[in-house]
Amino acid sequence: MSILQTMTPETATGEVAEIYAQIKQAWGHVPTAIQVFSANPFLLRHQWEYYSSMMQHPRLSFPLTACIRMLVSQGGQCAYCIDMNAGMLINMAGWTPEQVAATRADFRNSPLSGDEKMLLGLVLKATRDSNSVTALDVQGAREAGWTDGDILDAVNHGARMVAADILINGFKVERDF
Repeated sequence: MSILQTMTPETATGEVAEIYAQIKQAWGHVPTAIQVFSANPFLLRHQWEYYSSMMQHPRLSFPLTACIRMLVSQGGQCAYCIDMNAGMLINMAGWTPEQVAATRADFRNSPLSGDEKMLLGLVLKATRDSNSVTALDVQGAREAGWTDGDILDAVNHGARMVAADILINGFKVERDF
């Protein structure tokens, strides 16, 4: 659970129960990291709709978005998110533990494509020191084939992960995996 009062799938009612049913249908369970948002059904719905849209992003691959979450969380020292996304890369993307470890040590050693590594590098730069991002960084991503919408979506995904790390760490969300 967490130090914030939240609803479990067993105790949820109303809108929270409806959203949990959607999450359970898609993922098989409702992670405690998502349950923390049940304290505000609007935020829970917003978070679920956001995750749903990112899982179906037309250009940002599942491994890329999982790497964004894992590596941004590494900077935020959110063990829950690091391990959850490492597990997703292994169990859902077919990466080996060695590939995940290499990626965690240096994203340039990941099995992502060169274009994905380029965009991932921009996201990490933006989430670690947003003032350091330059027009040349964005131009480099464009030259790698990314649209401005893709660039915005990727950096936004990283920025939202910073916020999620704060909530998960701050409210002491317990692992459920």
